[in-house]
Amino acid sequence: MRVGGTGRWSQLPALLAVTLLLSACASVQKAPSPAATLALPGGEFLFEHSAKDAQSADMVRRAVENAGPHLARWGIFQEPVTLVIHPNHAALERAARRSGYDFLRAWARYEQVEVQSPRTWTRAGATQKQVDELLLHELTHSLMWQASATVSDWTKKGIPLWFSEGMASYTASQGYRVPSLEDLARFLHQYPQADPLARAESLYETENATVYGAAHHAFAFLMERYGEKRVRGVLTAMRGGQDFTGGFLEAIGLPVDAFLRDFRRYVYLRGFKGGRLTPPPAPPRPEGRGIPGNPQLKAPSTPHSPTSTPPDTTPEAPSPTS
Repeated sequence: MRVGGTGRWSQLPALLAVTLLLSACASVQKAPSPAATLALPGGEFLFEHSAKDAQSADMVRRAVENAGPHLARWGIFQEPVTLVIHPNHAALERAARRSGYDFLRAWARYEQVEVQSPRTWTRAGATQKQVDELLLHELTHSLMWQASATVSDWTKKGIPLWFSEGMASYTASQGYRVPSLEDLARFLHQYPQADPLARAESLYETENATVYGAAHHAFAFLMERYGEKRVRGVLTAMRGGQDFTGGFLEAIGLPVDAFLRDFRRYVYLRGFKGGRLTPPPAPPRPEGRGIPGNPQLKAPSTPHSPTSTPPDTTPEAPSPTS
């Protein structure tokens, strides 16, 4: 995972691991030699596959068609997208230039999506619904990059994981796969110095479900608070020359770090429940109180409370012109 412009999606145990690491990006493109094409109002799609995978290719083609209406909210593809269907997982890993990712099923780029043949996902193969969800998630990545950049600068926009993966998960309605807002609130209380949004890279290996859950909920919060038109404006501003930080400021009207603090506070104080939780007044503490069984240690100066102000772990946003 790279927070600045790349990402991937895997499922919760058994389910989340499959989806949370599905998408990532690389800058090398393959010259397409498509066996079939599909022209939709939102873009043109090309398909490469072996004769053995003709049935899987039909599933992928239907998934692309089904994704069209959901993708339209973000715009249209500027360039054709080639979907390469690989005969097995090893072939997918070679194409993605990643090894040891048993859960990987697809790998998205600006103009190309590598897909492991659905017939090999499990012993029984994949269902059309599973392929639909995967391809909608992956194509959201490709469309996001095409809507915000050109083929020459799409890796340089600095799009963070929370936005790219959140957008793909939100579009594919994958909130059911990730930890809930309550789970995220508990995590923030248990680990007050952790930040699964601004510091996703450092938490990814140990808390990837939390990282991707936070991404989904942060993007949903962005959509609900500022609306789809302004979120699309972030992509438009980047396409016009801004990086993510500048595009976000231009379209949303506040710095990225301010938004992240706002969302973190909303989760930390459980604003999703309709209001702050007010703890009962604490009884007066006797002077010199120590921790039972270890009297030489002083007790914490203030108890942990859901209404405590969350520590500000979001780093300063870089200049919009950086």
